[in-house]
Amino acid sequence: MKTVLVTLAPGFEEIETITVVDILRRAGARVTLAATVTGVLEGSRSIKVAPDALLEAVMDKEFDLICLPGGQPGTDNLNNDPRIAKLLQKMQNQGNYIAAICAAPIVLQKSGILKDKSMTCHPSVQSQFDAYIDERVVLDGKLITSQSPGTAMEFALKLVEILFGMERMKKVNAGVLARI
Repeated sequence: MKTVLVTLAPGFEEIETITVVDILRRAGARVTLAATVTGVLEGSRSIKVAPDALLEAVMDKEFDLICLPGGQPGTDNLNNDPRIAKLLQKMQNQGNYIAAICAAPIVLQKSGILKDKSMTCHPSVQSQFDAYIDERVVLDGKLITSQSPGTAMEFALKLVEILFGMERMKKVNAGVLARI
């Protein structure tokens, strides 16, 4: 069973969060949506989501992949939480996958995860990065980045492909009919 941690902070981007969780669960991953604060969290478009766990409860658990959705002020809230940096360093040190979409690569940069890595992000924050590539989804080793809510499905399916292989990704996509 592949395990994935998706971080959730107030002001998260709803499409990026829910699409990733949905597609990975369709593929058979055990996805934990872990929140930085207690209670139901409100996204950047006022959609409310109940997390599976608090971040504190998963700090010592093992995951194959961690995914950071973007959105504002969600990205800032992730960036200002020292537990996120700790988790990212742990994942990198263990050689596990790290994924971020939209503005969330800002959090990766602060944690030193982007050193010598190619990446993409939302065009509104691209000037903050040296190795920006204008592609919808970028894979560089164990780092996967994507641009925006509009690329969330491609991003999620790439995560399935990385964790489970091309055949599983195609099977999941047969049910959702994304153009990839």
